[in-house]
Amino acid sequence: MKFGLKMLSTAAIVFFPLLADAGAIDQLHLFLNNTRTLKADFSQIVVGKGGRKPQQSSGTVAISRPGKLRWDIQKPYPQLVVGDGEKIWIYDQELKQVTVRKAGQAISGSPAALLAGSNELEKNFTLSEAGEADGMNWVEATPKVNESGFEKVRLGLVGSDLKAMELHDSFGQRTLIRFSGLERNAVLPATAFKFTPLPGVDVVGD
Repeated sequence: MKFGLKMLSTAAIVFFPLLADAGAIDQLHLFLNNTRTLKADFSQIVVGKGGRKPQQSSGTVAISRPGKLRWDIQKPYPQLVVGDGEKIWIYDQELKQVTVRKAGQAISGSPAALLAGSNELEKNFTLSEAGEADGMNWVEATPKVNESGFEKVRLGLVGSDLKAMELHDSFGQRTLIRFSGLERNAVLPATAFKFTPLPGVDVVGD
């Protein structure tokens, strides 16, 4: 499946020493409350149902909250997901096809909402503590709507940083994502969240 998320307020800095004693849900809220923009590299492994050979990919992600995102899979097969706040563009370079969806429908109950959406997580997800593993504290987020296509999403945090996501979809697949080089609140160009189809590219959807 293709899947196709440095300046902190004085108040946040005061709270950071408490993160060692905070639960994973509190760490997630602090991360989101103090993250206006985000950019990082990622590596991704999709594990199919029944033990099929895992699919590996890597690329970059950029997010400007709320609602704008750029998920750029670069290897082995380029695929680009761009959200401009109104629409989500999913560009498959190999197929020369773009699928367009309204942002509200595409994001509200999806894993992208956990990173690119508003801070009202409990509106669309039920959050629960998921313990500690691999040196990270984990939050489990269960969508409140069945149409999201995902059964649950797990987020791994270390202190105030998001390090990993694990997506469990309704087809029995698991997508394991690890982030590196994460940078928060950098100035991101507006062009990163704009998409214009190239000539000859088929556009499907809204």
